[in-house]
Amino acid sequence: MTDKNLSPLDRFLHTLEIVYREGQHLAYSWKHLYSQKIDAEWVDKLQMAPQKAEQMEAFISRFGRMQDTIAGKLLPRWLISLEEVPGSQIEILNRAERLGVVVDVERWLEARYLRNRLVHEYMEDTTQFAEALNLAKEHTAILIETYNRVRDFAGSRMEGVEKEVLPGSLDLEN
Repeated sequence: MTDKNLSPLDRFLHTLEIVYREGQHLAYSWKHLYSQKIDAEWVDKLQMAPQKAEQMEAFISRFGRMQDTIAGKLLPRWLISLEEVPGSQIEILNRAERLGVVVDVERWLEARYLRNRLVHEYMEDTTQFAEALNLAKEHTAILIETYNRVRDFAGSRMEGVEKEVLPGSLDLEN
């Protein structure tokens, strides 16, 4: 059965599971990348340290992927499963904020802008890039928190959702 053949609720739950797995991978990359001091000197040395460059690339990719999946699939499917009609991405984020699963739309949009900086400004200015990487360390918590809030909302406030079938919660510290 393809994703399109699922009910709106099952599609949402399937997407929640995907975001959970993406979050596990993001948390893994986050822990390994930020076990090091990230500064301009660290960025400058990436040419001579392909393993560190690979760690950084994995983190950036996973940060962007999870953000894209939450904003582009999870939140709209969540709203559809609540029998709401999702609008534009900003409307979806605003509605999610009103329902308590997005804490602050402005911070979410900052994380979106940051994702674009990490992808498009890669090593043009090592100081700015190091600053962006350090901001991404903080903004990863926004993604993890959003997933956890959607999951908790589903488990406590959505009809037809059994808590036992929900994926686990995510944490950057473990």
